[in-house]
Amino acid sequence: MAKRQTKTKLRRQTETGRALGVLVLIILVVAAALAAYVWRYLTTPFPLDNAPRAFVLERGTTMRMAANQLAAEGLVTEPWLFSMVARVNGAAPRIKAGSYELTEAVTPLQLLAKLTDGDVTSATLTLVEGWNWRQVKAALARHPDLRHDTAQLSDAKLLAKLGITEASIEGLLFPDTYHFAKQSSDLQVLKRAHEALQKQLAAAWEARSANLPLSKPYEALILASIIEKETGAAKDRAMIASVFHNRLRIGMRLQTDPTVIYGLGEAFDGNLRKIHLETDSPYNSYTRGGLPPTPIAMPGVASLLAATNPAQSKALYFVAKGDGSSYFSSTLAEHNQAVRRYLLGAK
Repeated sequence: MAKRQTKTKLRRQTETGRALGVLVLIILVVAAALAAYVWRYLTTPFPLDNAPRAFVLERGTTMRMAANQLAAEGLVTEPWLFSMVARVNGAAPRIKAGSYELTEAVTPLQLLAKLTDGDVTSATLTLVEGWNWRQVKAALARHPDLRHDTAQLSDAKLLAKLGITEASIEGLLFPDTYHFAKQSSDLQVLKRAHEALQKQLAAAWEARSANLPLSKPYEALILASIIEKETGAAKDRAMIASVFHNRLRIGMRLQTDPTVIYGLGEAFDGNLRKIHLETDSPYNSYTRGGLPPTPIAMPGVASLLAATNPAQSKALYFVAKGDGSSYFSSTLAEHNQAVRRYLLGAK
């Protein structure tokens, strides 16, 4: 009886061992098949039709959201597997928002590397010396590669977001060419432009000449914006600055057309009339002394340096000679003679 029980037990152990062996074999086969499938997935480029193909990952996009988005756009197959691979290799939390472009087919690992490296496509925006804020806003609004986050902001909210304590953003952006990832926020570009202006203005103010009739950097910025708009020939910039400094020292009105034109805003039709010069406003430098309340445009480095390091002269007047340059005079009589010569054509 005991012998029969022993045989039965051995048979059952044998059968169990065979079953376990079969199970292990099945697991190994499935694992091998799965490994082969995953390996093939990782090393096979995703199909890419109509290259190049662009896509944008918005800020806050998770790996799962990105995988589903790319699958919907036909750029990724098996989004669940793509997402799983990203989690396994640690790429999931490191993907970066931005605008991307695929110029050729890539494997899942290559695509993940692109997303984690932030290999985004870039665009540029050029802010031109002498532009005012209205022109900057128009350039931002028509740029196809910017996200227009500031479009609905009030001036007060925009100033707060940029950390500007002055009453106006006018002149507080630096004219330059800015590179950015496509679909970046226009607010980011404005922040960079404002920071660049602060840096340039601080440097110019630090290197300023002694005994300027200016009490703070913001006044230098205002004057630089006027110099920017008045300068036709670069060689005259320091002398134009000298004229304005000399006038400020003796309390003489600046009497510069660009401030009046700025004050007119969109009402200016290109023709500055006598009535414009006689109508008082905070920006009419013919009716009011000193500097206007804000800059009137974005000055470049040369105008900032001219405002803080003017030429040494006794000139109080200048008139356009018709070739872009100006003629400078230290007396009204000489100036009137220059006006007759260059503007009225008299000898």
